[in-house]
Amino acid sequence: MNIKIPYNIYEKERISDQDFDRLSTFVTHHYGIKLPKVKKVMVEGRLQKRLRATGVGNFNTYLELIFSEQGKAEIVNMIDAISTNKTDFFRESAHFDYLITHLLPTYLEVKNKKNISIWSAASSTGEEIYTLAMVFEEYNSKQEFSRKIDYKILGTDISVEAIKTAKSAVYAYDRIKDVPLELRDKYFLRSKDRSANKVRVIPTLRSKATFQRLNLMDNQYTLSGEFDIIFCRNVLIYFDKETQEAVINKLCQKLRVGGLFFLGHSESIIGKNVPLEQLKPTIYKRI
Repeated sequence: MNIKIPYNIYEKERISDQDFDRLSTFVTHHYGIKLPKVKKVMVEGRLQKRLRATGVGNFNTYLELIFSEQGKAEIVNMIDAISTNKTDFFRESAHFDYLITHLLPTYLEVKNKKNISIWSAASSTGEEIYTLAMVFEEYNSKQEFSRKIDYKILGTDISVEAIKTAKSAVYAYDRIKDVPLELRDKYFLRSKDRSANKVRVIPTLRSKATFQRLNLMDNQYTLSGEFDIIFCRNVLIYFDKETQEAVINKLCQKLRVGGLFFLGHSESIIGKNVPLEQLKPTIYKRI
């Protein structure tokens, strides 16, 4: 018996140039993420599941949903699907070395305070935050009680799914391959089900971190207080130069004078009117 299989089981839905331009303009305006034509195939692929989940048959109908009053909740899912959440433990390790060798040893003398507040402004799935926590814990473990520094870390990201992962602090074992062995044993718990091949960050580190969703394109960041350190690494590359400058200035409004600001290795403040002074490549001080 010959069974006729619907054509669209084998073929992905395609987005027209017109619909892609509409989507790209919307995403760039509201979320800062650039979607040039070369990313059209990527967007098509990543949004296939959203088409199935919402039950719409094509991209044109999906965009009508996005732009409707009823589609506000789906916008969060759409941004989750198209945003890139690539990060690693101890990524760009020179930044963490700088904290250990320059900031922390002199912090008490220079700042005359025993607590540090840190904001990871594009925290993705949490690896950056828990790396910071390990760095602070290792520093404190070598200090007398009077020189131990209390710290708290806020992680924000536009992706709800990334934040869920960060809060759970559960990772595949191969995700911690760049963590030194002694730190793996100290700060990660292996799953009792070894076939699952999962690890979880220990409660001590998890208790130092809080997370919330935040769009860097918001007019202002409604976060309480100021921060001593802000990490905003490898996210500005997705914005145009004008948006980069605006975002850095908004971030600096939440950074204490003299506080440290860290960018990704492919980012810089050259040609931007921002209140930062370079200390090292991609490491800046708020002035």
